[in-house]
Amino acid sequence: MNTLSTQELISKIEETNAILIDIRPIAAYNGWALQHEQRGGHIPGAKSIPLQWTQYMDWVEVLEEKSISREKPVIVYGYESDDSLQMAQKLNELGFQQVMTYNNFADEWTTNPDLPLDKLPRYKHLVYPEWVKQLIDGQQPPHYNNDDYVVCHSHYDHIEDYHKGHIPGAIPVDTNSLESTETWNRRTPEELRDTLEGLGIRCDTTVVIYGRFSAPVYDEEKFPGKSAGHLGALRCAAIMLYAGVEDIRILNGGITSWESEGYELSTEQHDPTPIDDFGTNIPAHPEYMIDTPEAKQLLASGKGELVSIRSWEEFIGNRSGYHYIEKKGRIPGAIFGNCGSDAYHMENYRSFDHTMREYQEVASAWKEGGITPDKYVAFYCGTGWRGSEAFMNAWLMDWPSVSVYDGGWFEWCNDPKNPIETGTQATENKLSLL
Repeated sequence: MNTLSTQELISKIEETNAILIDIRPIAAYNGWALQHEQRGGHIPGAKSIPLQWTQYMDWVEVLEEKSISREKPVIVYGYESDDSLQMAQKLNELGFQQVMTYNNFADEWTTNPDLPLDKLPRYKHLVYPEWVKQLIDGQQPPHYNNDDYVVCHSHYDHIEDYHKGHIPGAIPVDTNSLESTETWNRRTPEELRDTLEGLGIRCDTTVVIYGRFSAPVYDEEKFPGKSAGHLGALRCAAIMLYAGVEDIRILNGGITSWESEGYELSTEQHDPTPIDDFGTNIPAHPEYMIDTPEAKQLLASGKGELVSIRSWEEFIGNRSGYHYIEKKGRIPGAIFGNCGSDAYHMENYRSFDHTMREYQEVASAWKEGGITPDKYVAFYCGTGWRGSEAFMNAWLMDWPSVSVYDGGWFEWCNDPKNPIETGTQATENKLSLL
């Protein structure tokens, strides 16, 4: 196996357009210094394929999804040389002939400020299981300087999901407490204040939020959303940001990532400790949510994009996506942002282990469809959940002007005065397929 020095690595990248594969955990790739290296992040251009993924059969498909070609040189790097060698051998077994390793990432690359590193701008808000474990065990996890935190287990009107197992000390948070059960829009500022104070959350409380992923089947379940707890958690996170929670932390991968690390779940009920003052006016960030009048202004102005985070079948009008929405179609002028297979899945924004997809891949796919950070971008879906997850992706990337069109398709199509478009003709130049 050819092992490269730092200078040889730089030369290979410049001369051969080699493919770099970062095999460390996704948290390290995003920016966390998991081995106390001087600088966190990854070598620019590297693809994230954690060695842990190779334990699953699905990992082979990731190589094709990330356009990692057997015809190009491949350079593998991680924290440990044995790990890099193990990945290189697996690639050899799959027919990759030009595989090299780089073993000086932590001790040379990260220690040299002249060598570039990329990271998810707001990576500190996308935490990993060990970080949460340290927090609840009373330790001091990195990039945490607070003495007030609440861990929230998100569910949609399905408290049984919490009772069957949750992170120790977590409190249950029903999405219905933050969004209206009639319109599915965010609740009023007064209602949000009551909910957050009842949960013991102030504006300066560190809130760790997560949910459980399962595979809801639209045609077989009356309320598929009850099986999409982590998607609901991203909706709660967006609303909390809008309200004014300053330090929201999302457990990347939800409860699945917690269990994958072998950490135990609890069935002990943990009740919140209510407070009497949220600490700031709600909404502290009104710019994170827009309503139908603002969505219409955005479309008319030509200065931004309204992005539909819905499945293709919903977007072209073959299905509404929801049992309780009759009308089919899309908002004229909206760009297709593609969620995945249906209203309760976000495959195109997540890796197969349910962690958020490598952020450059999301940004690259958006760019192909004309969705770029120099524009004002508002995401929407049917009722706000998928739009909120896309919004959180953009927020974590620190895009300057992003929001959720809260009313979404549900509100738009219920007004007979609003135009509706179906079919593919007007969208051919605006497809953004992840």
